[in-house]
Amino acid sequence: MREFFKYLFASMLGFFLSIIVVFFICFVIIAAAISSIDDDKTVTVGANSVLFLNLDQPITERTPKNPFGNLPIVGGEEKDGIGLNDLLKSIQRAKTDDNIKCIYLSVSSPNAGFATMREVRNALIDFKKSHKKILAYSEVYTQGAYYLASAADKVYLNPEGALEFKGFSSELTFFKGTLEKVGVEMQVIRVGNYKSAVEPYILDKMSDYNRKQVTAYVGGLYNTFLTDIGQTRDIQKDSLYSIADNYKIREPKDAVNFKMIDGLKYKDEILEELKAISGKTKKQNISSVSVNDYAKNNSATGSGKDKVAVIYANGEITGGEGSDNQIGSERISRAIRKARLDDDIKAIVLRVNSPGGSALASDVIWREIVLTKKEKPVIASFGDVAASGGYYIGCAADSIFVQPNTITGSIGVFGIIPNFQNLMTNKLGITFDGVKTGKYADIMATNRPMTEGERFIIQNELNRIYSGFVSRVADGRKKSKSYIDSIGGGHVWIGTDAVQIGLADRIGSFNDAIKSAAKKAKLRDYKVVEYPDVIDPLKSLLEESTDRIKTYYTKQELGDNFMLYQQMKKVIASSGIQARMPFEAVIK
Repeated sequence: MREFFKYLFASMLGFFLSIIVVFFICFVIIAAAISSIDDDKTVTVGANSVLFLNLDQPITERTPKNPFGNLPIVGGEEKDGIGLNDLLKSIQRAKTDDNIKCIYLSVSSPNAGFATMREVRNALIDFKKSHKKILAYSEVYTQGAYYLASAADKVYLNPEGALEFKGFSSELTFFKGTLEKVGVEMQVIRVGNYKSAVEPYILDKMSDYNRKQVTAYVGGLYNTFLTDIGQTRDIQKDSLYSIADNYKIREPKDAVNFKMIDGLKYKDEILEELKAISGKTKKQNISSVSVNDYAKNNSATGSGKDKVAVIYANGEITGGEGSDNQIGSERISRAIRKARLDDDIKAIVLRVNSPGGSALASDVIWREIVLTKKEKPVIASFGDVAASGGYYIGCAADSIFVQPNTITGSIGVFGIIPNFQNLMTNKLGITFDGVKTGKYADIMATNRPMTEGERFIIQNELNRIYSGFVSRVADGRKKSKSYIDSIGGGHVWIGTDAVQIGLADRIGSFNDAIKSAAKKAKLRDYKVVEYPDVIDPLKSLLEESTDRIKTYYTKQELGDNFMLYQQMKKVIASSGIQARMPFEAVIK
C-alpha cells in the first residue's frame, strides 16, 4: 500500500507539473500573438511632435522581431533594441515629416560600434538640413555618447553630471597563466604574424606585431572620432586632442568653457525648451513619439517592380543555419541564391558585420557571391567590423564600401588544439588508452600533445587555406597574390587605410552602397528588399530557451567576468580552421 501511494503521488505530481508547463507554453504563445498584433499597428504622430531618440538601446543591423520581449521569461530580460536599418529610415523620414518638429536625443552609454555610430551621426547631420533642431541631453556622457550627441544643434549636460573625454585605450586579456595553473596547453598553428587571435592563450602580453596593429587600429578610430567632433562643434582637432590628453574636463563647467557643451541644464529646463520649439505653452504637454514606435510606420523603401536586395550577414561565421546574430553558411548562401534567381532583383548589397569564423563556411558563402556577380551587380557594405572571414565573404563584390572607422582585413587563418593531458592525468588522475588502425587515426586528439608529423599535416592544411584566401582576395580586388600577401598575414586595417591599400573602394554609408548598386544596375525606380527572412520568434524561443537560461544564470554569477568566460568557451567550441578577427579589443 505504501508503494502504491508513493507511485500515485509521483504520478499526480508529474501530471500537475505537465499541466503547469503546458499552461505556461500556451500563455507565452497567446501573449506573443497579442504582442505581435500590437507591434504590427501603425503609430499616429500628432502635429508638432518631438521625435525621441533613445540611443542607449542596442543598435543591431535589423530590428529584432521579439513578441516575448515584455514577458517574464528567464533569460529574456535584455532589451531588443532597434535595427540600424529602421533607425536610419526613421531619421530620414522625420526630415520631411511635417508632424515632426525636432529631435530629442538621449544617450549616456551607447550600445553600438563606432562605424554604426558614425552612420547614425551622419544621418542626424543630414536631418539638420531640414532646419529642424536636434537637442541632446544627458546626465552623463561617455565618449561614445558624446560622439553621437556632438552632432546635435544644442548639447546640454546636467549641472552635476559628467562628460568623459580622455582619449581611447584598449585592453586585451591573456589566459596563459590560468591555463598553465590548470594544466591546459593550447597548441597553436597559424599563418600570418599579425594573426593574433591565439596570443591570449600562449602569451602573457601582446607581441610586437600585435602591438603595432592595435596601436594603428586604436589611433585610426581616435583620429576619426576627433575629426568628426571637431567639424560639428567647430573646434580644432589639435585642441580636442589637448583637452583629452591633459584631462581638462574635470567638472561640468569645464565642458562649457571648452565649448564642448552648450549649457548646463536640468531635465525640466530641457522640457521647457522642447515645448518652445514645438509651439507648446508651459501648461501643455509635449507631443512626442519614440523612434521605436515611429519606426513602425516605416514602409518598404522605394517603388516599382525592380528591386535591390540587401542581404544581412551579421555575427560570427559558422556552418549550418546560424541565426539572426550568427552567419550560418547554409542560410546566407540560400538567401544569396534566392536573390540571384529572382528576375525582379537587379542588384544585391551584401551588408557585412562580422569578425569572421569558420574558413570553410566563409568559402561556401564566397562561392555564392562569385556566381551572383556573373549575373547582377553585387556591392558590399561593411559595418563596424568585416575582418578575416567577414572580409572573405565580401572580397568578391564588384565594389566595397566602408566607414573610416570600419575594422577590416585580417587576411589569415589559424587553428587551436587544446591539450588536456596534464589537467586530466596530473590534476584529476584520469588516464586514456586505446587502439587505432593508422598512425594518424586520432589526429586532433585533445588528451595528448601533437606529434611533429601531425603538426606538419595541419600546418600544410593551413598554408593551403591561406593561399586560397589570398587568391580569392587577389581575384576579387584585381591585385597580385604577392601584393595581397604583403598586406595580409592577419593584419587588421581601418577603413581609411583599407581604401588606400586597395582592400576597399570607397568611404561611404550603408545607403551609399544601396544607391551604388542601383546605379550599377541602371535603376531609377526600385524597391529595397531584405534577406534572409527574420527567424520566427516562437521557434527561436523554443530552440534557444535552454541556452538563454544558461546564459542568464552565468551572467548573474560572473558579472563583468562573463566576457572572459565567453572568450574561453568560444575557443574550446571552435571546430575546424578559423578565419577570425585576431583579437577582441574593448575600446574605453
